[in-house]
Amino acid sequence: AALLWGTILLGCSCGPGPPRVGAAPFVAATYVLDDANGLGREFDGIGAVSGGGATSRLLVNYPEPYRSQILDYLFKPNFGASLHILKVEIGGDAQSTDGTEPSHMHYENDENYFRGYEWWLMKEAKKRNPNIKLIGLPWAFPGWIGKGENWPYDYPDVTAYYIVSWILGAKQYHDLDIDYIGIWNERAFSSKYIKLLRYTLDKHGLEQVRIIASDRLWEPISFVMLIDSELHGVVDVIGAHYPGTKTVQNALLTGKKLWSSEDYSTFNDDVGAGCWARILNQNYVNGNMTSTIAWNLVASYYEELPFGRCGLMTAQEPWSGHYKVDSPIWITAHTTQFTQPGWSYLQVDGHLGGGGSFVALTDGLGNLTIIIETMTHNHSKCIRPLLPNFTVVPQRATFYLTGSFFMVEALQVWHSRLDFEYGNSSLFQKLRPVKVWRGIFSLDLNVDEVYTLTTLKTGRKCGFPEPPPPPQPFPSNYKDDFNIRNPPFSEAPNFADQTGVFEYFVNASDPGDHVFTLRQVVVQRPITWVSDADQTISVIGNFKWVNVTVTCDIYIEKPREGGVFIAGRVDNGGIYVRGTKGVFFWVFADGTYRVTGDLAGKEILMKGLSGVRDNAWHTLTLNIQGNSASGLLNGYPLWENVTVSKPRNGWVALGTRSFEFAQFDNFHIE
Repeated sequence: AALLWGTILLGCSCGPGPPRVGAAPFVAATYVLDDANGLGREFDGIGAVSGGGATSRLLVNYPEPYRSQILDYLFKPNFGASLHILKVEIGGDAQSTDGTEPSHMHYENDENYFRGYEWWLMKEAKKRNPNIKLIGLPWAFPGWIGKGENWPYDYPDVTAYYIVSWILGAKQYHDLDIDYIGIWNERAFSSKYIKLLRYTLDKHGLEQVRIIASDRLWEPISFVMLIDSELHGVVDVIGAHYPGTKTVQNALLTGKKLWSSEDYSTFNDDVGAGCWARILNQNYVNGNMTSTIAWNLVASYYEELPFGRCGLMTAQEPWSGHYKVDSPIWITAHTTQFTQPGWSYLQVDGHLGGGGSFVALTDGLGNLTIIIETMTHNHSKCIRPLLPNFTVVPQRATFYLTGSFFMVEALQVWHSRLDFEYGNSSLFQKLRPVKVWRGIFSLDLNVDEVYTLTTLKTGRKCGFPEPPPPPQPFPSNYKDDFNIRNPPFSEAPNFADQTGVFEYFVNASDPGDHVFTLRQVVVQRPITWVSDADQTISVIGNFKWVNVTVTCDIYIEKPREGGVFIAGRVDNGGIYVRGTKGVFFWVFADGTYRVTGDLAGKEILMKGLSGVRDNAWHTLTLNIQGNSASGLLNGYPLWENVTVSKPRNGWVALGTRSFEFAQFDNFHIE
């Protein structure tokens, strides 16, 4: 060993290896990988979240072959990200970050297991990887569950029935087996409810479904589990969000699996890739976490909504077919293509002497995978939590393979280097194998690199012969008459619901002009996750639009108090939807109209009589040019020359005065 140290400090290498850094390494250290005294924790996989909310909204109406290509990059084994886990939102009809996702039970006597797109996405993931693990988690709940209160735990039997019905529906209608179920995303948990959920699962033959709690912080769930043995018995995984690679003593004391059940949430450039590389390793090295799940799977929502492009890749232009395989996809591959859930971590302190980290995993059958990252502080900042300062320097790492790995003669090498100086990053490149001599090999590591060294020869960096089409703005002339008899999805393309849920509707009683419409269907305020608006709203189009004409046929269903709007220059959505500004043209069932500068309707620019009534079709037109707006009703001017100064640009939108039924048809933007 002394001789070897001398060799390392002189800067010589034990056998051939990947390219050397130019300068002599500052630091050299040795690391022993041994399985003779048993293994570390079982590895549970790397995954990503669709939902929380509406993050996959624009993916569903991508044309083929591009939609299938995107799905291949995410889920196909040994292709791209090759994810082990897909976590989806159990839609709750409420705003859950970038939009609302529909519930399978809008109302107490209503069940429909074909709403939204998460069923479709889970099936597409399973089609590519039958072994992928599926997780369901609610962010919000339909209002009927709380019987008027904004709280899901007053009637825990009702909530448990609602969640279990989603799991049963997944199996009955889509042949999907849900592996894990969560409690309530980043909100309070109820021990009574968790126990009742376990009881209800078991009663319906769902003993194999595991419970994750509480998808918030390590505490108080860990402490409560230590003092409540019954709760300890029913929670299988403690899931924390954005743990900063650290855990707490109480969580370790429970003896349960520890997961970072939501993490990342960072803009998907190379710094985002650096964040992801660092936490994928260090969540285990520092925090004993055996699974890390990224929010979000794919950035398929309008980029100007909150947390734009915080997905592993970007697919936000179904109208053009353009998508981008961002660097986090290939950082993911460094782990996912060379490990599987059920492998085990080796017992080793994975901190590198010169900064950075490594993990080593085995399948217990002789295969070994080592993943090394040397991300520097400024190039690996995640969106949260604050990252304490640390230093990483070029270094030489020498590994001793002992135990059952002593006979390994060579390791396959995959390498990524994030280049922040010239923007010339090299991602997931196969290098020549490293020779292992009597269980020993060395590697010179530069900063901002990821290496995978593995006995597996199955890794592949895949792509398609033709690149995706170039980016294009949203069409400046756009029409939708909603005339589709058997729509593949419940929602019309490109509409992004921000409060309420807008669905295709068949109007059986209509004489013919408006048989197929778009209908707002949430009629009771949900148990919300954030502050949804008091109005419903769905946005569409190009956020940069300034001058715009919107025409839409509208049908108010709610007598006397009902109302609907069309709008332009809409400046906000997502978790900030309550504060949305724009130019809103409202008509009400009492025969009045208003023009407002905000969704809340407080900033009144014009008002008067319109003659509009409920349960009749009318055509609204809103025209915004420069600093002036005008409105037409049934083709005739109703108001004009209203001065609008801000916002200067924004989406087009439609919606209702309250949580009420209303219909829309023959929608047209110019």
